[in-house]
Amino acid sequence: MKPKLLDLFCGAGGATKGYQRAGFYVVGVDIKPQPHYCGDEFYEADALTFRLDGYDAYHASPPCQEHSAASGKRRTKPIPYYKRDCLAEVRGLLRITNKPFVIENVVSAPMFNYIKLYGTMFSLKVIRQRWFECHGFDILLLISPIKPKHPRKNGYSTVVGGGCAGENIKLETWQEAMGINWMTKYELTQAIPPAYTEYIGKYLMKAVVEVLAR
Repeated sequence: MKPKLLDLFCGAGGATKGYQRAGFYVVGVDIKPQPHYCGDEFYEADALTFRLDGYDAYHASPPCQEHSAASGKRRTKPIPYYKRDCLAEVRGLLRITNKPFVIENVVSAPMFNYIKLYGTMFSLKVIRQRWFECHGFDILLLISPIKPKHPRKNGYSTVVGGGCAGENIKLETWQEAMGINWMTKYELTQAIPPAYTEYIGKYLMKAVVEVLAR
């Protein structure tokens, strides 16, 4: 039986797919319907009130609008409830489980003990730089031979460079750049490449297996 991981704020499952590739049975939770979710189970619910017992590990990608420079420039309306900053609250809830967990968010978010990952580390044609706060397990810091650059300087399109615009980019081009073939354009704006969590998931799996073997 596969170890069970709960993916909070899962969206269409960019992170989920990576953890599946690392060997986890993944349950996703999101406040909105996710018809294209790729995980093993899905629950439409508030991640902040969902029951956390019964899982071996956790991942959470709480809303990043409060910490995203790009979103801040475009913002004209108050942030709705389900997009408010709840990173600290999520961290507190996951700590209570006494299980290993990962929190993912944008650069500049108030994170601790984090590693930084971006697409060129995995030979992807995307920057999509993200921070991952890892608790309860050790992970080797991955060093990329190719440092991320502004997309206009390295030949990548603006959208695969990591932004959230994409009206003029072909869906297939964007999907290929992210390593995702099941999402719409909007879902891609909210996702991270599965390669990130597949890498993290291998270290997380090792820690989980060691605990289960005791």
